[in-house]
Amino acid sequence: MSDVALALMWHQHQPYYPDDATGENPMPWVRLHAVKDYLGMALHLEEVPEFHCTINLVPSLLQQLEAYVGGATDKHLIVSRKPVDGLDREDVFYLLDNFFMAFPDSMIRPHPRYHELYLLRSSWSLSGEQARTRFRPRDFRDLQVWSNLAWFHPLLFEKDPELAAFKEQGRDYSEDDKQWLLDKQRELLGQVVPLHRKLAERGQVELTTTPYYHPILPLLLDKKLAREAMPEVALPAYREGYPEDAEVHVRRAVESHIRRFGTAPRGMWPSEGSVCQALIPLLARHGIEWIATDEEILGCSTGGVVGRDGRGHVRRPELLYRGWNVREGDSQLGIVFRDHSMSDQVGFHYQRSPGPIAAADFLAKLHAIGDACRHNPATVVPVVLDGENCWEYYPDGGVSFLRSLYQEAVRDPRVRPVKVGDHLRENRPTDTLQRLFAGSWISHNFAIWVGHPEDNSGWDALHETREFLVREQQSGRHDPAHLARAWEEIYIAEGSDWFWWYGDDHSCAQDALFDHLFRKHLRNVYAFLGCDPPGSLFKPISRAASPRSVNDQPRSFLNVKVDGRATYFEWIDGARYVCGNDRGTMTLVTRGLMHVVWFGFDAERFLVRIDTEGAPAAERLAEIDRLRIGFVDPAEREIVVVQPCLERPVGYLNHAGRPSVNGSTVSAATGAIFELAVPLDRLELKPGDPIRFYVELLKGESSLDRAPREGVFELTSPSPDFERIMWQV
Repeated sequence: MSDVALALMWHQHQPYYPDDATGENPMPWVRLHAVKDYLGMALHLEEVPEFHCTINLVPSLLQQLEAYVGGATDKHLIVSRKPVDGLDREDVFYLLDNFFMAFPDSMIRPHPRYHELYLLRSSWSLSGEQARTRFRPRDFRDLQVWSNLAWFHPLLFEKDPELAAFKEQGRDYSEDDKQWLLDKQRELLGQVVPLHRKLAERGQVELTTTPYYHPILPLLLDKKLAREAMPEVALPAYREGYPEDAEVHVRRAVESHIRRFGTAPRGMWPSEGSVCQALIPLLARHGIEWIATDEEILGCSTGGVVGRDGRGHVRRPELLYRGWNVREGDSQLGIVFRDHSMSDQVGFHYQRSPGPIAAADFLAKLHAIGDACRHNPATVVPVVLDGENCWEYYPDGGVSFLRSLYQEAVRDPRVRPVKVGDHLRENRPTDTLQRLFAGSWISHNFAIWVGHPEDNSGWDALHETREFLVREQQSGRHDPAHLARAWEEIYIAEGSDWFWWYGDDHSCAQDALFDHLFRKHLRNVYAFLGCDPPGSLFKPISRAASPRSVNDQPRSFLNVKVDGRATYFEWIDGARYVCGNDRGTMTLVTRGLMHVVWFGFDAERFLVRIDTEGAPAAERLAEIDRLRIGFVDPAEREIVVVQPCLERPVGYLNHAGRPSVNGSTVSAATGAIFELAVPLDRLELKPGDPIRFYVELLKGESSLDRAPREGVFELTSPSPDFERIMWQV
């Protein structure tokens, strides 16, 4: 029996949204996540004092939290507080377009009144002008309430009977009710930092930090470092770095931490796990003792000795699950490398399984790692991930999973939940990496933030503005206070988040707004010095395309023989979905069992094909018990295929959880690929009916993979003249 140290690290971060020149803040995410995730995650830990972990708090997030407690506001909050009879036309459109920004399946549909309002908005199918006429004053007021109330963490309702009664009321809230809720929200915002300080002072949690405005430090030091992982990457016109700015971000992060928590941070999660060799003396100079990044950085730093095989199994696990040293000259840091598969399980997969089942699976994986590293007495499994965004995809906000995980982990004799710093001090690393590879936690490179024409345009705009500021500072013409405000805007613009949304890596409904904010911060540099900004800063960098649809559409009837053979031309006109990440705010780095899902129809049958990752379907699907196609439309239908790895697996069509009265009508075959067909009339589909579905792979009660990862595939049942219509299009 081998012991395993679980080093769980939650990273809490939001970009700096306010415009300090105008006092405006267009985004509510710090406020909403604070009462759901920052407070809720701390409350979970308070319930289980024996569970130790690390929480990373970004200084720019803490600065915004403090501002809210002091009375700061944002556009969403301003419109929330307005009496309904005082809403103007612009306010109404803002409500209709921005007050449903939550994952519908887990944050809107579970609340009957919020869901009713969501349907009244017709799931965004109507323009604001058309939808406005459907809403009565009480509907707008309830929407103001629910767009805030849905973001309160579930534990708060357990702990506060008055808040629970308010939620139970459900509808027909008064203006006084609404103001009470928003006042309660502000009161809870004031508890976030004190509760974290309490958890740290009692020794349960180690609080760590990140460079102040969350910049990619290696790119601030030298943009050419991007070529270590991407030798052919196109770089911005100005390719050097700003090491003095990197120093400011690190120094101010440490000062912020001391001011808020009374002690200096010993550990750091560098923004986006971005590291390089030159970072070591910079961090050591400011008292940082250890850092964390991703396992792929260890793989690259060891010349590929550590890595994963085609099935996702770790090669040389005893080298991954341990602490290391990194050294540059006389400077040294401890370092741990996150298990990105375990981290992705929490961030992307466990939401689809019952909480206790998911927690048991997590602990079983820890046991397996312990067995694989049984000769290493200091085995540590770092699991590092976003501590805020994933929970809105869990049906209960992650409560059942986190409660089960924390409670069972402290009872498990083979698992020791630890703080990273404690583990490294008690188990001093003995081996030193010769050189720390320059990369991030995403694909061990910096492709998200540099290389795309939009990213590079952003860096060039930042450089030109910074050069202007340097010249103006050297002129001696400006008040030091004005110069300080101008420099603050440069540091804000150096944050990673603006570049996250540039390029084709990520997209969201607020792409254009993020682009505007980035350029506004640069324009503020000129404004604080009494100068006119160049016209280029008024021109969008981002193409601001709408978020991509989950799937394309079939282009013709398919001629498919269900035999499990990878016959390309049978599926060439089908809809094709490459499995991956569907969230804008989070990135999945591990691959699931499914690689590509195809779907479509012929005149009589609904058809699905699955190509598996890394090996033929007959081999990969042996890892699961059941394949499930769940339908949202037609409602309460599902197709279940038992033992889908068999050459001719058995499939059942169920309705409302019971076998269809039409009997077994599912045809399936597995070989190089998996193929399935079911008659459209057995699904009771008529031409023009919507088809909305997802594909899920199950083992026991655990969901091992799903496509799409979020949401559903959407298409329309064909009419007999479907091909003629598509040909004309």
